[in-house]
Amino acid sequence: METGTSNNSTSSSRYETYEAIKHGSWFIQFRNGCNPWMARYVYGLIFLIANLLAWVVRDYGQGAMTEMRKFKNCKGGRNCLGAEGVLRVSLGCFMFYFIMFLSTVGTKKMHSSRDRWHSGWWSAKLVMWFGLTIIPFLMPSSIIQLYGEIAHFGAGVFLLIQLISVISFICWLNECCQNKKDAERCHVHVMLLATTAYIMCIVGVILMYIWYAPDPSCLLNIFFITWTLFLIQLMTSISLHPKVNSGYLTPALMGLYIVFICWCAIRSEPAGESCNRKAEASRRTDWLTIISFVVALVAMVIATFSTGIDSQCFQFCRNEDDNQEEETLPYGYGFFHFVFATGAMYFAMLLIGWNTHHPMKKWTIDVGWTSTWVRIVNEWLAVCVYIWMLVAPIVLKSRQTTRGA
Repeated sequence: METGTSNNSTSSSRYETYEAIKHGSWFIQFRNGCNPWMARYVYGLIFLIANLLAWVVRDYGQGAMTEMRKFKNCKGGRNCLGAEGVLRVSLGCFMFYFIMFLSTVGTKKMHSSRDRWHSGWWSAKLVMWFGLTIIPFLMPSSIIQLYGEIAHFGAGVFLLIQLISVISFICWLNECCQNKKDAERCHVHVMLLATTAYIMCIVGVILMYIWYAPDPSCLLNIFFITWTLFLIQLMTSISLHPKVNSGYLTPALMGLYIVFICWCAIRSEPAGESCNRKAEASRRTDWLTIISFVVALVAMVIATFSTGIDSQCFQFCRNEDDNQEEETLPYGYGFFHFVFATGAMYFAMLLIGWNTHHPMKKWTIDVGWTSTWVRIVNEWLAVCVYIWMLVAPIVLKSRQTTRGA
């Protein structure tokens, strides 16, 4: 009788958990402190707080100068403010997420000890995060500068993961449209979406010519914009090649993506450049500058969050059956924390303009020639990865055929 009661209790518990996940009700698991769906938002909130703390230390840290003198390595507060202060906050954030990565990588099933650690134990983790945020302010400047050099590489890794995640999503969206039962209606939707994307690309290119290449002397900006237009044409031509036959949708969406990256790159050019009228306008700290800064900061946090939960991005194609089993994790915990760890390095580079010795003005983010070239290289790398994704099956197949012959 007790066994039957126990089985009924277990079945009921599993049913409640399934219903909680299915209908978005997270209270049942959150009551026990173990809800991976809610945990990811808490980690995202911690990451946002770290971003805001780094910005406050950079722009308004002078008010804490008296308190900073208590730290020996701050040397009166000078070494704990500005760019170095950003790096110290970033290092604390990185250590927190890297420890979480090491402690959760390899987690396979729900309700395991690692799953409970990832989704619960919030009091211990908040104390750990607070302690790890303080520790970098006790470190000498030489270690912080070394971390700043390593952060350049880590931020590049983050950009690469984000790039692959975007391309993977575009690939998945295209496959979803192709696998629809109603092929004729789906074809209309694909053409409409692709046409809209191409129109937005053209409008974006025209606006960039108007805003960032007002004179023929703006050769660098003209080159960036014109080369972006050429890359869109190149991706479209390769995608429509008879041997590839990937359609219009993926090159259109990729075109929209690289136009956005090009716009971000040119927008990062420092103020004072005659070819960047928008940068001249951004010298004034008005409400539009503040809103732009806040939007850029929140967008970076959202990008990190969305990339972190996309643990299948390196497969380039989603497996619809991966999350069907009851005990399967909703997302890869290790990958999630690894993305946030590299994201901690990335937000440091944005706030210091990818230059540890470059002073940044208040309410600015990702400004400087280094930032511009990082964006441009990221754009070109995105095109290379996308083109390789298109031609790789043909190249590998031809190699196999040659070996077989």
